[in-house]
Amino acid sequence: MPALCRRYAAAGARIAALDIDAETLDVLVAELRASGAEVLAIEGDITDAKDCEKAVARTLAQFGVLDGLINNAGVSHRSLLQDTDPEVIRLVMEVNFFGAVNLTQAALAPIVVRRGFIVAISSVAGFAPLTGRTGYAASKHALHGFFDSLRSEVEGAGVGVTVVCPSFIRTGIGAAATDGGGAPVSGPRITTGGESSPEEIADRIFLAVAAGRALLLPDTTSRMAWWLSRLAPGLYARTMKRRVGSEFPGLP
Repeated sequence: MPALCRRYAAAGARIAALDIDAETLDVLVAELRASGAEVLAIEGDITDAKDCEKAVARTLAQFGVLDGLINNAGVSHRSLLQDTDPEVIRLVMEVNFFGAVNLTQAALAPIVVRRGFIVAISSVAGFAPLTGRTGYAASKHALHGFFDSLRSEVEGAGVGVTVVCPSFIRTGIGAAATDGGGAPVSGPRITTGGESSPEEIADRIFLAVAAGRALLLPDTTSRMAWWLSRLAPGLYARTMKRRVGSEFPGLP
């Protein structure tokens, strides 16, 4: 999320930005440098553990320290399981879950030295069901288990671990979703409660990390979903299905 880079740069942070898309990375880095930020651009694939290790090594070589890590990469699909190629789910898990695992494992030791922080960008789908996104929901649920457990391992060393669960943000992930065969989805996604701006969410993440929050529900929809899915899970599931089910004509 470029907005997170801008928010941290505005606070004086030096930024190491890792992206598989060189063109997108170049645009972001040019913008940040124009604002006076010190930025290191790293092209790499987070699903490759070696790329993650190299990215951390380059960051340490450039800046000498690594204070924090924000795991923000994500892909999605919009398809019922019966219509989804297993490779689509595998790709979603590789990027959303194993990518975060790879980068966190590579960055952990220097972050512990600095008593720094780690952020995982999850979703409402990380704690509640989401029709037509079984693979996406699985990847986000996995993030919660991983990072909540990691917190228990590193909080004694002074490292903060924050899991962020937004509902809908105006980013490219909806437009970049695939169908069950891996092709781009045509048609807009259905949202509930509107979409937050990336800048609003970035500012709330920045403040939550500074406060040492373990969980951030950064918008009204995510907070309502959290409580309803716990107090009345059946009602939540029916409401969610009624809202997004129209995307899937084959849904019984």
